[in-house]
Amino acid sequence: MQMKLKLTVVALAAVTGLAVAQDAVVKIGHVGPMSGSQAHYGKDNENGTRMAIDDLNTQNVVIGGKKIKFEIVAEDDAADPKQGTAVAQKLCDAKVSGVVGHLNSGTTIPASKVYNDCGIPHITGAATNPNLTKPGYKTTYRIIANDNALGAGLAFYAADALKLKKVAIIDDRTAYGQGVAEVFKKTALTKGMTVVDEQFTTDKATDFMAILTAVKSKNPDAVFYGGMDAQGGPMLRQMEQLGMSNVKFFGGDGICTAEIAKLAGGAKTLNNVVCAEGGASLAKMPGGEAWKKRYDAKYPGQFQIYSPYTYDATFVLVDAMKRANSTDPKVYTPELIKTNYKGVTTTIAFEPNGELKNPAITLYVYKDGKKSALN
Repeated sequence: MQMKLKLTVVALAAVTGLAVAQDAVVKIGHVGPMSGSQAHYGKDNENGTRMAIDDLNTQNVVIGGKKIKFEIVAEDDAADPKQGTAVAQKLCDAKVSGVVGHLNSGTTIPASKVYNDCGIPHITGAATNPNLTKPGYKTTYRIIANDNALGAGLAFYAADALKLKKVAIIDDRTAYGQGVAEVFKKTALTKGMTVVDEQFTTDKATDFMAILTAVKSKNPDAVFYGGMDAQGGPMLRQMEQLGMSNVKFFGGDGICTAEIAKLAGGAKTLNNVVCAEGGASLAKMPGGEAWKKRYDAKYPGQFQIYSPYTYDATFVLVDAMKRANSTDPKVYTPELIKTNYKGVTTTIAFEPNGELKNPAITLYVYKDGKKSALN
């Protein structure tokens, strides 16, 4: 009797083992700055990816005859290009099936070569420098408008809507900051605006008094800042201290956060901000408001900008896997270019170079400390 019982247990274990073998774990990487002054962006981006993975795991996804369990492999690039390529290589070595990231153009551009060389696709929902897609890697995709759209949109608004004539330009010398400032400058000049001064800082600086004093002496109608909110907030405070309260303050998606209102520390110059984001406002995204309610319930007070895009990017990777009936990057990567996915942010389809087709941009201002869409 005991022997029979043992055999039954062994048989059951074998059957259970078989059932477990039918499941497959598929790892999706996420990279963003999880430490340093841009950690609030990185956390928001990672949250978007985690939320997508949690949602996918409720869907009993079957690919290649196996029920798939998705797992996130999260890495911190600290917004540093060297660390960005190191963690990209780490994800290659970990044999993840795809990557969502990075946040910054300065980390995404060098990391894109690493992913290309190891044959793993990555989708960014945040890095906006147009140079990202120039090498033509079949593994690189972007699901947000690039700086050509953002910089130009802001320059058109400054010239056409606000009738501004003189602008000073400051950038933080990163791939993102320099890139978006260059596009703004080029477009502003074609619109007949005059660039009265150009100044440079870094993405670690906090004291802008010297460069702002130089800018003030040129009497501009507006300052365009190419960089992130960690510098934009203190810059707004220091502009107020210098009596530059009537000067408009333009910037791309890097300053277009809820956080900049906190970082500006109550400065009235926040009311002069006009910033641009790639994509529609949450209210105009197909699934934006319903998705945001779920996000806020899961991650209260952490929303910044890009998490709807990292959420969609995760689903776009899995959508390509489903269509290829394989989680192997070699097999499913060619399906990415054929994407036609109805996401939270928009219907996602790609140009031949991996750029998003028909990207929207939205301009924002700040009213009573709150970000408010202009269009």
